[in-house]
Amino acid sequence: MQVTCSATGNESCGVEADSKHNDTDPCWGPLRRVDAYRIYLAVFTLLLGPFTFFDVQKTKYLQILTSLMRWVAFAIMIVLALVRIGHGHREGHPPPADLAGVRNLFGVCVYSFMCQHSLPSLVTPVSSKRHLPCLVFLDYVLILAFYGLLGFTAIFCFRGDALMDMYTLNFARCDVVSVAAVRFFLGLFPVFTISTNFPIIAVTLRNNWKTLFHREGGTYPWVVDRVVFPAITLLPPVLVAFCTHDLESLVGITGAYAGTGIQYVIPAFLVYHCRKDTQLTLGYGTVNKHGSPFRHTFWVGFVLLWAFSCFFFVTANIVLSETKV
Repeated sequence: MQVTCSATGNESCGVEADSKHNDTDPCWGPLRRVDAYRIYLAVFTLLLGPFTFFDVQKTKYLQILTSLMRWVAFAIMIVLALVRIGHGHREGHPPPADLAGVRNLFGVCVYSFMCQHSLPSLVTPVSSKRHLPCLVFLDYVLILAFYGLLGFTAIFCFRGDALMDMYTLNFARCDVVSVAAVRFFLGLFPVFTISTNFPIIAVTLRNNWKTLFHREGGTYPWVVDRVVFPAITLLPPVLVAFCTHDLESLVGITGAYAGTGIQYVIPAFLVYHCRKDTQLTLGYGTVNKHGSPFRHTFWVGFVLLWAFSCFFFVTANIVLSETKV
């Protein structure tokens, strides 16, 4: 909606800089922007929603394609931002510190758990675990480098009050990128990635629902197995997307609450109880040569304290934002 509604205007070339639109603004003739958004949502649901009712197998090439697109998009955005800064078009003049941004910082930190969700597939195939800590460390260094490059180039390349919530849309402008193909690729990049990931994530969630309600020795009726579980997987995100497209609020809420549980609370309790179970099974005198340097119980408590801090700060940010409105 952001790309096509802007690109169809006579006065525009891609997404406008500093564009602040209302949902009731015109998009295509009599259609409003919110109407275009819901049309795209309906098309997305009709094309990709049916995958939830079936099994998705042999996703190797699909995931390779998605990874390549991400690398290409990240590299293009970093290079374009650096070139723009080098040519003297830097618009960002950030202060050395801004305490008002701490509330948002905690929400973003929680949402960065996405960099961890591929670790099992990274660790499992490794037959010799001797160098595993170094491998994971290098993986996180690479992730941090990309976060840093994207973040700092964005800070100095664009004005903070003009940055769009979806960062790729900042490059879908003629004053930033002159090549139309690159503008549309970066502007629609989130569409490509979510389109390839949605079927895999939806099928995984549907199977998790089945496991959660699994009855020992029992099977589900066909309607429950093939209709109910896919429906409760597909309908909630579609309804949320239909009601709002405020990306900042969605990221803050999902990151603060669901993300806190997924990244901090559940792993902390799992680690604590697994260590207790391991001690009972192997004996208290057994030394684990693969043990983490953070094996002390203090770190479990620290993670839970950090989780509470994230929850508190993001909740305060949401409340203060609503108060200002």
